Amino acid sequence: MKKRSTLSYLTLTLLSIFLLINCKSAEKSLKKGEFDESVLRAVDKIKSNPSHGASLEALRQAYPLAVDQHRKVIEVHKTSEDIFHWEPQLETYVKLNRLYREISSCAACVSVVTPVDFTNDEKLARHNAASVRYKEGTNYLKTGDRENARLAYAHFEKVDELLPEFNDNKKKLEVAYELASFKVVVEQVLVTSKRYQLSNEYFQDRVNEYLQTNKRLNKFVRFYLPEEAADIDLKPDHVITLQFDDFVVGQTMIEKNTETFTSKDTVKVGEKTVGRTKVPIYGKVTAKFTQIRKTVLSGGLLDMQITDFNTKQVVNREKFNGEYNWMCEWATFNGDERALTPAQLRKSKSQELLPPDPQQLFVEFSKPIYERLTSKLKSFYAKY
Repeated sequence: MKKRSTLSYLTLTLLSIFLLINCKSAEKSLKKGEFDESVLRAVDKIKSNPSHGASLEALRQAYPLAVDQHRKVIEVHKTSEDIFHWEPQLETYVKLNRLYREISSCAACVSVVTPVDFTNDEKLARHNAASVRYKEGTNYLKTGDRENARLAYAHFEKVDELLPEFNDNKKKLEVAYELASFKVVVEQVLVTSKRYQLSNEYFQDRVNEYLQTNKRLNKFVRFYLPEEAADIDLKPDHVITLQFDDFVVGQTMIEKNTETFTSKDTVKVGEKTVGRTKVPIYGKVTAKFTQIRKTVLSGGLLDMQITDFNTKQVVNREKFNGEYNWMCEWATFNGDERALTPAQLRKSKSQELLPPDPQQLFVEFSKPIYERLTSKLKSFYAKY
């Protein structure tokens, strides 16, 4: 019973400390001039405790000060020569309306202050801000060059953020991006051997998947497959040609190492008859132990060439290598197995395994090439 009373007392003490800290937070924010924060903290407290005097008083003082502070900010921006002056005004109205909604949702709070609704002001500022951005974007778009199209795209993006359904902004975004984008066609990967076409398809599919997933390695670089480019009669900026110009698959190397081992201790090697009794003969035994290692080497070199479509000049050329070595080890022995260690005996019971087929070996050595290629494409086109 005493233990339960102690726990109850501790719980009440902690609760009191928490409420005290929470109460002081609204007052503290008020003293620091953080009027919005003071209002929000006070409202949050009053919702859980409608008769909390300190919070009600903090709200009564903080809300008018917050409104006055925001109105002064709005007046400053109204007289600004910055053509985008509607945007900071909008941000301020958003803050004011947040205070309005929070106070309006609390009956006890409304008894202390009368919140002001700035919804119409926010709508007007939002519309005007979107109009200015839309007009700026349209003016940049008229020039028709890539750099201005990128500036236009940034303005239309802002419009989409402010008012998604504003005029024909969605269409303007598409037009701006089309003019702003740097278009790259990645041709099919070439392999000179018909035998490895299936493996090449795996590599090609991975490259295609990467490009489709990352169509925009940066905001304005767009990758196309040859068939996509043909369908829309695309005139690209760059053409990337990929070709395996050197590779080897399944080159086999066999290494053998034979050693003679002698048992550490003497063991029974036979018997002899002494009188009428058979007596064991002890001696050391030997075994010839042969370790065999088969290594199947596969590797290749991918040539990447980036060509300017208009000038036909090579702007970048690089080669990426990759290799994959499959290995199998086993052993045999002649002689007495007692001359061998348990590990050697286990190894002698292992068998030669068949290596993966050439198709799979091609796939394996092309994996590091794929990683190096995609990393290079990402870094190279980051500047575009």
